[in-house]
Amino acid sequence: MKKLLLILSTVFLMGSVFAQSEPVSWSFSAKKVSGKTYDVYMTATLKTGWHIYSQTQPKDAIALPTKFAFSNNPLATLVGDVKEVGKMQKVKDEALGATAHQFSNKVNFVQRVTLKSDAKTNINGTVEYQLCDDKMCLPPKKLPVKIPVG
Repeated sequence: MKKLLLILSTVFLMGSVFAQSEPVSWSFSAKKVSGKTYDVYMTATLKTGWHIYSQTQPKDAIALPTKFAFSNNPLATLVGDVKEVGKMQKVKDEALGATAHQFSNKVNFVQRVTLKSDAKTNINGTVEYQLCDDKMCLPPKKLPVKIPVG
């Protein structure tokens, strides 16, 4: 019994340490713009020293761009593309001979949505992204997105 308790405690502690080391936290919200039009915010807040890549990368980039994919929703229409609101940095890595467009600290990815009726709904999808610091890059992750609108 003591061994089992020790093993469970160790697994729990390892999970806690891993969760605390995640260099990004995501938040999702919607703000009414007018009538049935909303801006959906997908906000990445990064720990100091980490960055996330822009959706659009230069031709010589080796970085993986952030990508959003939304599920079809018969109650809502996506208007335009996801916009990036934040201070984009254009970085040249001389050692790799590559350029990247990235964000540090915080970036808002904003998708405009128009509802087809007054009904409440969710905007569902995924965000795929990669995080790097000056020493390493983490493997790409895909995160589910579910944002109430209306």
